[in-house]
Amino acid sequence: MPSMDEYAKAPVAVRLKRLERTPAELAGAVRGQSEAALARRPDPKLSFDPATPDRWAEERQYLRNDVAAALAAFRKRREESLVLLGALTQAQWERGGVHATRGRITIDDFVTVMAGHDDNHLDQLRRALEGRA
Repeated sequence: MPSMDEYAKAPVAVRLKRLERTPAELAGAVRGQSEAALARRPDPKLSFDPATPDRWAEERQYLRNDVAAALAAFRKRREESLVLLGALTQAQWERGGVHATRGRITIDDFVTVMAGHDDNHLDQLRRALEGRA
């Protein structure tokens, strides 16, 4: 799995390919898994810090989501994102904003973060399903 620095140095096309592969890899990781396995949390303790992902999972009720519907929604949103990113000019890739914790971030930087984020979550999912969270 490439590091964020490696992704940052990689051509945009490599990062976009990573984003493009994620829906199929997620579907492959959960295919054939029981509902119990998919609902199991490796660590039952939830954090109550509103800035933590566990809090987001609780608020968004991820454990109550239908897996097939969640995958379909993710695939659709990812395809929309890829269409938008694929239409950007070079100048638009350098546009950005201010992220709450990362500071100034360009679209190019954000795609790097997305690629690393996808790798991280796929790894977490696989480890959780194998019982090695």
